[in-house]
Amino acid sequence: MNNWLDIIQDWLFPPTCLLCGDAGTERRDLCAACAESLPINFPACPRCALPLPVATGIPCGNCQKHPPAYDSSLALFRYEEPVRHLIHALKFHSRYACARLLGDMLADRLANLDDKPGVIIPVPLHPSRYRQRGYNQSLEIARTLAHRLELPLDYRICTRLVATQAQTELTAEQRRRNIKKAFAVTKPLPFSHVAILDDVVTTGATVNELAKALREAGVQRIDVWACARA
Repeated sequence: MNNWLDIIQDWLFPPTCLLCGDAGTERRDLCAACAESLPINFPACPRCALPLPVATGIPCGNCQKHPPAYDSSLALFRYEEPVRHLIHALKFHSRYACARLLGDMLADRLANLDDKPGVIIPVPLHPSRYRQRGYNQSLEIARTLAHRLELPLDYRICTRLVATQAQTELTAEQRRRNIKKAFAVTKPLPFSHVAILDDVVTTGATVNELAKALREAGVQRIDVWACARA
């Protein structure tokens, strides 16, 4: 029955590449040529996902000197074109199809994890920002990811306490000060292992501050998953 529904849906709404408008492949809104152009984030630091020139399998120098509050990171792409276009289309123009595509590609990368987290926690928006935008782009990506990985998704575990200035306008040090104590855990956590989901990790300040709040709540292992890393 599900196969017939999929066939009918593909006939009525054939996959169309979100980047160039050609026919999509593998039942995704992405053509083969554009898929080849995506900037895969490898090699990268296993702790913070910072792009590296060579694969070493060990954390970068900064993570060794200043370990973040989370244990590991995986960012599927580097934050470059055309991935930047997909993320901006979702974040600023409500292109939900981009969330489905990004979540689906991230799920491919994470499908064979040996040790899955107990829950996926999307980085929360402050209520004022949510009212302004009408949706949380990280949550929209997480919906597809959680469905594909068959993992619980909880966007109420954590809340954003402070309506911070947009991080894109700040330097790395200003980002750390801007986001300090911005998150809180709202209820008891029955999970010892969680994954934070963000659309883009730039300096890591936001996910690190959220990880600190989760540590204080008793979480033992924290992974960070992102679509892109600057």
